Amino acid sequence: MAVTQPLEYITQVQVDQFYRNGYLVVPGFLSQEQTNSLMVRSKELLDEFTLEDHPLTKFTTSDKDHVGDDYFLNSGDKIRYFLEEDAIDGNGKLTRDKAKAVNKIGHALHELDPAFRKVTLENDRLKALVRDLRFHHDPVALQSMVICKQSQIGGAVPEHNDSTFLYTSPPTALGFWIALEKCTPTNGALSFLPGSHLTTPITKRFVRLPGGGTGFEQLAASPPSSSDMSERTREIVSEGGYVLETCEPGDLVLIHGSVLHKSERNTSAHTRYAYTFHMIDSSPYTEYDEKNWLQPTEAMPFSRMLDVPNESTLSIAVH
Repeated sequence: MAVTQPLEYITQVQVDQFYRNGYLVVPGFLSQEQTNSLMVRSKELLDEFTLEDHPLTKFTTSDKDHVGDDYFLNSGDKIRYFLEEDAIDGNGKLTRDKAKAVNKIGHALHELDPAFRKVTLENDRLKALVRDLRFHHDPVALQSMVICKQSQIGGAVPEHNDSTFLYTSPPTALGFWIALEKCTPTNGALSFLPGSHLTTPITKRFVRLPGGGTGFEQLAASPPSSSDMSERTREIVSEGGYVLETCEPGDLVLIHGSVLHKSERNTSAHTRYAYTFHMIDSSPYTEYDEKNWLQPTEAMPFSRMLDVPNESTLSIAVH
């Protein structure tokens, strides 16, 4: 009989809530000092950003025009800058100051920048939470970003699940989303469809296309078994309503790779900075292949999160 390790940071109620709803808000995960240090560093990175030799790569979430140039595809082991769609006019010129035109900074902050590395790969509290959640056997971190959600032009992110973009077989993506500023209904706070990870199959995956660029590959996926759902979860899903989750600086939102979520356009005068990174399980527990847009490099393989693999009973029935 397998023995489940004692919980170190979150409670069993929180664990159950995550597996029931597909996401969990953990208030005050980062201290005010830690949160401020990431905000300061984010602003420094924006100040350091130069348009010289930058291809003006925009970040878009549209299925028909998703980002896929070399600047994006080769960003897994670098710190690069991606612009808001509305920050560039028809002549290819910025419509605002460069620091206010960036959609996100990614994708190797957790490896290359000491401030972000400290709260990701060198964070004992995070490691305890990962062990408590029992979502992975031997998790690795594979990408990280600062999402700026610029005032007035911060674009809406339509309904999606993360496993589409960070696909493994079986799906094991898990998002860690940390508010660096207050997140409100008007500046693009996240919304979730509770329980949708139990009913929504992964139907496509975001891949590198043979001829270059990126696109979506359709999958023959079957929906999760209804036997995995509790009666309360079925009630939540049947209600069909998205839940808006406002956050304070330092709050963490755990996001199941299959749960549907979205955010609206930032129509306010305030930015909505957030730091987010993702984990997947490693081989032999899951397969990550060469078609995925994000690829490890010899110099920078995906980073192991735990010193010792999680040998306790895993809560993997809903993956």
